[in-house]
Order: sequence, then C-alpha cells, then structure tokens
Amino acid sequence: MGEQTTQRSQEPAGPPPTDAAESVRRIVHASFATEQAVYGVLLVSGMIVVAGLHGGGSLSVFWTVFVTVVVFWAAHVYAGTVAGYGLDDDRLVGLGESFRHAVRRSWGLLASSLIPSLILLAGALRAIDDKYAIWAALWVGVAELAVLGWIAFTRRGAPWWGRVLGSLVTASFGVFMILAKAFIH
Repeated sequence: MGEQTTQRSQEPAGPPPTDAAESVRRIVHASFATEQAVYGVLLVSGMIVVAGLHGGGSLSVFWTVFVTVVVFWAAHVYAGTVAGYGLDDDRLVGLGESFRHAVRRSWGLLASSLIPSLILLAGALRAIDDKYAIWAALWVGVAELAVLGWIAFTRRGAPWWGRVLGSLVTASFGVFMILAKAFIH
C-alpha cells in the first residue's frame, strides 16, 4: 500500500510578514537566541555576583559588567574572525567576511547583557534602590535564560512540555547564580 503524505502550507496564518518584521525575526534568530546569548547572560550574572561580593553599589557593578562584557565580546569577535579566516569548504574566506560573520554570531553576547545592564544603570542613577537593582538584574537574567530555552526548544519542534522543560533547565543556570550570591554573600 502506497504512503500518502500531506503537505502543510508553509504560509503562516494571518497576513504575510513585512520586510521589517522579517528583519527583526532574523536578527532575534541569528543574534539573540544563540549559545553566545546564553553565555552573555551567565557572564553578566556571574559578574554581578562577583562584583556584588566586594560591597559595590549598582554603579560599580554596572561598570564592572559593562567593561567585562565589551572585552569578552571583542575577544569573541577576534577569535571568530581568526578562526573563520582562510579556507572554508574549498573556498577562500577573506578577513572582512570572516569579521562580519564573527560580529553577527557574537551579537547575542551583547544583546543579552542589555536589559540587566540597564537595570544596573537605573540603580546607579538612583531610579531604583541599589540592592533592588542588583537583585532585579539577576532575576531578569533568569527570565532571559527561560526565554532563550523556550526559543531553542521551539526551533527544534519540541512539544509544549519539552519547551517548558527546556526553558526551566536553561533558567536554572541563572537560579544557580542567584543561589551563589545568596550563599556566598
């Protein structure tokens, strides 16, 4: 007996996406929802924990996080540029192309640090109490990790419970950072 296959329409329900919407989706897909974004959130959370141990307020923690993230991002771009330069599948990859690819791949490291950094900056500007700014930045990191986990498992076609589980496991790394702050501090 022959197999009968059905094809689902690849068209999304509703109106077709605009060029701007498609651009945003591609940026989020290529930049934010990456392993570099997960590393970025964990880097920021770790720096908040470590900088907070020295009794610094949110301004001190903000600058520590900011400088560290920029240095790590630059090092990541440099390493990606060097690693991608040269031959790739029998074609020559120029330095400029390799650099552009490395910047695109590592953008998530910067993007994922933006919201926690803005919260720390709000604390530094006294819009939020220092103590609350530091804790809020850590909890936002947990939320970001949960979203990143959800996106990753959604991309792979996981059922709803797999998405929830993936989201919880990913977020747990941020929770471990919070526990470290609570127990070490």
